[in-house]
Amino acid sequence: MKQFRLVLVVVMLGGCGGPMDHPVGPTPKRVLIVTVDGLRPDVALRAEMPNMRALMKSGCFTFYGLTIDPSLTLPAHVSMLTGQKPEKHGVWTDLDRADEQVVYPSVPTLFEAAKKAGYTTAIATGKTKFEALNKSNSLDWSYIPKIYAQDGQVAQQMTDMIKQHRPQVMFVHLAGVDAAGHGSGWGSDDQVQAASDADAALGMVLAALREQNLMQETVIVLSSDHGGSGWSHWYLDDRHSRIPWIISGPRVKKNLDLTRYRELTVNIYDTFPTVCYLLKIPLQSGLDGKAVLQIIDREEVRDAGAR
Repeated sequence: MKQFRLVLVVVMLGGCGGPMDHPVGPTPKRVLIVTVDGLRPDVALRAEMPNMRALMKSGCFTFYGLTIDPSLTLPAHVSMLTGQKPEKHGVWTDLDRADEQVVYPSVPTLFEAAKKAGYTTAIATGKTKFEALNKSNSLDWSYIPKIYAQDGQVAQQMTDMIKQHRPQVMFVHLAGVDAAGHGSGWGSDDQVQAASDADAALGMVLAALREQNLMQETVIVLSSDHGGSGWSHWYLDDRHSRIPWIISGPRVKKNLDLTRYRELTVNIYDTFPTVCYLLKIPLQSGLDGKAVLQIIDREEVRDAGAR
């Protein structure tokens, strides 16, 4: 019996280079990814963010996640939602004008992979540049503004989608913290207040999931694309590259600081394979990202071995 238990746990800890066995126990039925643009970790910790803190308590977290270099909004988000660095997904531009020619990722996005696996998809964003994620037939419902949209407006759009359509793979982008950083400076009082406002917008979306009785089956990822210093964020600097990464939901351990795993660094492009792993969406080979398996609650594995 001990030998059986050891073999089972070893299988579950397998790497991401090839096919992965998925965890036993309840499988999440949907995912919500929320990014707070420009949320440097220390700004998040200074702000009143009760919804963020609740997700930390109910899940796993690190405030030492790493974004890409250069730390720009659109390339970073594309990395988050493809599992690839810009050298592979090909999106380097960060312009935010409706008249700009859209450059789509050259690799599959989370939404394409989700649609292929039979999931419905929805996004609501605060910036026009996210049109780059609107590849043909990959989104069932979308809100991508022609001009900048406030966080509350973006949250309301996703709230309406949840109530009307109950999408299964959801992405929400909140731009207010980044705008405050560029306008008043990173770490300014205005930006700290913007972080609190972003948390309130997050709360709106979470409330919609509760009202629809969907929280218990939803994995929630809360993260960012970059930090910043002064009034910008594009060059290589630790204040720009560190991001929060929080995950909560079915099969996820509770109240776990991921820095307890000394060798683990969570990169922004790890979000894609981690979400795919939890939703049992097949992964293509050659990803830059890895599934962060340290988050998985393996109590069911140990219990099965004991029996």
